[in-house]
Amino acid sequence: MTMLTDQGESGANHWGRVAEGVAQALAPAAATADRSGDLIVDAFEKLRGAGLTSALVPSELGGGGASHADMGLVLRELGRCDPATSLTLAMHSHLVAAQVWRHHHGQDALPLFEKVVGGAILVSTGASDWVGSNGTARRVDGGYEVSARKAPASGCEVGNVLVTSIRWQESPEGPQVLHCAIPFTAEGVSIEKTWDTLGMRATGSHTVVLEDVLVPDGAISLTRAADVWHPVWNMVVGAALPLIMSTYVGVADAAVSAALDVVRGRLDSHVVQLAGEMLNAHLTGADAVDAMFSSSHNLGFENTDVHSAMTLGRKTVAADALIATVRLAIELTGGIGYTRSSELERLYRDVHGCLFHPLSRAKQTTLSGRVALGASPIG
Repeated sequence: MTMLTDQGESGANHWGRVAEGVAQALAPAAATADRSGDLIVDAFEKLRGAGLTSALVPSELGGGGASHADMGLVLRELGRCDPATSLTLAMHSHLVAAQVWRHHHGQDALPLFEKVVGGAILVSTGASDWVGSNGTARRVDGGYEVSARKAPASGCEVGNVLVTSIRWQESPEGPQVLHCAIPFTAEGVSIEKTWDTLGMRATGSHTVVLEDVLVPDGAISLTRAADVWHPVWNMVVGAALPLIMSTYVGVADAAVSAALDVVRGRLDSHVVQLAGEMLNAHLTGADAVDAMFSSSHNLGFENTDVHSAMTLGRKTVAADALIATVRLAIELTGGIGYTRSSELERLYRDVHGCLFHPLSRAKQTTLSGRVALGASPIG
């Protein structure tokens, strides 16, 4: 594991240098993996070996001690060279970040930190679960027997722990949701290869199938009312969205660089104008993500609906700007980027993945409007 040994080097410089080295090693396989749609399994050994899977764990607990923004820098660097692997690492990292937030707020996160420091890859199903969740749970002696289909579950083929939730419709107190962690080695857990998409094809975001899986009481981290906004989402949104969107900033970085390489030396008026428009869009997207990190106060932010609304609003602004950046990069190159021989074609497909992370534009604007008017984030 790579540790920050030179105390004279800033955390950002250290993690940026580590990420750059790993990104260069991953880059040659990215296009091939995109074509096949296969997760690059050995990439995760490289990430572990460089200390990137445990970078966010506090150093006093055996991790790398990276800040929230440091991890964003890592994901942005990886996103330039291998967007799919970067996004898969982001999905693992946002779960670690949520536990760091809990740690900062006096809650015990040590059991999960120990797993991550030991090399575990965490797999999230949060995007499909959201407030209502899905699946079925039945109360049994010492726990619950649960069944569900969870997708997308990025990195599930290399995952060790599924961090998920299950709807308990028949709860005596009315429909509830059980948040839990399930080892992939548990009886009844399987993977169905369903991920076949336009972009981010090599994230291995297949469907995890749970069939009568026993979840002991000790594995339940939270029980909450179903279909009702809970403060846990404020914590998740603030921890997760800056990291996830960092990958897409990296995609836009790569597109800008590729497009400028094609037109360098040309000063036709339309080329100059398109280059300026592309750079403005890129700056807007990157600045919005930087602001998300700034307002997170290194995972010390307050658990409020207002912070969630602000973070989700910036996510929408960033998504629009980053997609526009890659579209303008293709327009700037005069059509070369529309060919499959150009990396811009792949980057354009990949950048559109940002639309599908919570929340979509319509849901985000509704949530933000409700919060601004003093209502619950969802109705």
